[in-house]
Amino acid sequence: VTAEMSAPRDIDWAELRERTADAPIPACAPVAADDPLYILYTSGTTGVPKGVVRENGGHAVALAWSMANIYGIGAGDPFWAASDVGWVVGHSYIVYAPLLVGATTVLFEGKPVGTPDPGTFWRTIARHSVKSFFTAPTAIRAVRKEDPEATYLKQIGIGDCRAIFLAGERADPDTIAWLEEKSGLPVIDHWWQTELGWPAIASCFALGDLRRKRGSAGFPVPGFEFAILDEDGKPVPDGQSGNVTIKTPLAPGAFRTLWNNEAGFAKNFASFPGYYETGDAGHFDEDGFLHIMGRTDDIINVAGHRLSTGQMEQIVAQQDGVAECAVIGADDPIKAMVPIAFVVPRAGFEDDDSMERRVIAAVRAELGAVAALKTAYVVNQLPKTRSGKILRNLLRKIVNGESIDIPPTIDDPTVPAAIAAKVGRVML
Repeated sequence: VTAEMSAPRDIDWAELRERTADAPIPACAPVAADDPLYILYTSGTTGVPKGVVRENGGHAVALAWSMANIYGIGAGDPFWAASDVGWVVGHSYIVYAPLLVGATTVLFEGKPVGTPDPGTFWRTIARHSVKSFFTAPTAIRAVRKEDPEATYLKQIGIGDCRAIFLAGERADPDTIAWLEEKSGLPVIDHWWQTELGWPAIASCFALGDLRRKRGSAGFPVPGFEFAILDEDGKPVPDGQSGNVTIKTPLAPGAFRTLWNNEAGFAKNFASFPGYYETGDAGHFDEDGFLHIMGRTDDIINVAGHRLSTGQMEQIVAQQDGVAECAVIGADDPIKAMVPIAFVVPRAGFEDDDSMERRVIAAVRAELGAVAALKTAYVVNQLPKTRSGKILRNLLRKIVNGESIDIPPTIDDPTVPAAIAAKVGRVML
C-alpha cells in the first residue's frame, strides 16, 4: 500500500534518489570547533524539554579519548552500545564515537528479551565479535528476570567480549554481582548525562584500571572535578550524602548552552556558584569511589529525617526473587513523606505471597524503624522510558493521586494505569 503523500511535507525516497543520482557530491564544509553539531532534547527532572546544544570540536576530542581509554576500542574493533539512536548514548556511542576512531558499530533494533528470547544480547555479541558492550542496568535486570540461571548465556557464551559497561540508571550491586558471576567479565558501572555527552565517572578500563566497587560508578574521569556539597554549598565529609556537583569549567564535549534558553542554561549553575548542579545525590567513600544514589528529589524527608530512596532500593533489590524495584516518597499528612516500594518479581516468584513482607522487613532491619517503609506493591512492570529510565516521578504522582500526563517517551503507556489499579488510585 502506497502512503498518501503531501507536498512539500513528504518526499518520496525512491524518486529523490533517482532525481539526484547524477548530482555532484558536495565537498565537506569546514566548521569551527565551537559550532553546534546537534540539538538533543532532554527533560531531566522538570519534564520541560531542554535542547542541549553539542559542539563539534570538544565533542569529537572527548569521544575519541573515551573510546581509547575507557572502552578500549580502536580502528576495526566491533563496539556495541545497546541503546536507542535517538538518545544521548545512541548519538555519542552508536554513531559519532565509533566512526571517529574507525571502529565497527552495531546497530540493534529490539529488546533484551522477547526478540526472540533472553539470549539475544549474548547471541549478538558472539555473532559480531563485539569487544566491548554497553547497555543499561534495566536491560540486564530484564534478562535476569526471564533467565535467572543465565541458561542462554551458558549456551551461547560471551564471544570476544572483554568488558560490559552499564549506565543510564543506577546499577544495584546485586545486578552487577549476578552479571559478573554469569559472564565472567568485569562489569563496569559508569555515569554521565545528556548535558555532559560522555562518561564523567568511570573506571578507565583501557588504562588498566580495574578497580570497581559494586554500587559505585567509579572515579571522576580526567576533565571532571566533582564536589559533594550540602544545601549551603559547603563540602561534606566522605561517606556523607549531598548534592553531586562538577566544578566549572566543564570538560570538552559538555553542553555550552541550551537552545534558545540561556536562562535555563544559567539555572544549572545558579544554586552553587562555580559548580554545575547535576541534580543527583551521592557521596565519596573512604576509598575515593563516587556513589550516585539517585536524583536529589529522591531524597525524602520522613518526620525530619533525610533518607535516600536509592539506598532503600539497593536493599530491596538484594532480596530473593526481586528482578527490579523502585522506591519513591509519597505525601503523608503526619510524616510529610513516607517511602513506598514497587517490586517486579523474577520468573518463578510471581506467586510468592511473602515478597512484600520480606522487602519491608529487610529495609527495617538494615535502616531501622526510621525508614518507615510499610508499603510495598508487587507489579508486573515499572513505567520506563524507552532508554530504560524508571519514571519515578510518575509513580509518585500515581500514589499521591495527582493529575498525570503520560510522557511521550514512555516505553509502554499501559503500565501507569495497571499500577494505579494496583494501588487503588484513579488515573486523572
